Amino acid sequence: MAQKADLLQGTLDMLVLRVLSRGELHGWGITQKLEQLSRSALQVDEGSLYPSLYRMEGKGWIEAEWRMTGNNRRAKFYALTRSGRRQLESETESWNRMAGIIAQVMHSP
Repeated sequence: MAQKADLLQGTLDMLVLRVLSRGELHGWGITQKLEQLSRSALQVDEGSLYPSLYRMEGKGWIEAEWRMTGNNRRAKFYALTRSGRRQLESETESWNRMAGIIAQVMHSP
């Protein structure tokens, strides 16, 4: 069984942007995709996800539209904007750089 992981502050936005870079989804779909991609190690609750979505929408990184889901329910679908794609690229570069530095320190004698 996978151990649950706590998200580092600021990484939720990056992970949501990454999920949305694969296509638009509604909130529940985002949480399911994060859980799936992390092999159930990440479980994001609504109290964390929706403030993140609203914040990113306010910054212009994502846009939202109300539509019907496949099972005929009304849901807000989120999509990555051009600005969001640039933000994802920037955050990915920063994350990779920091992960490399941390790995270097952790593996040094």
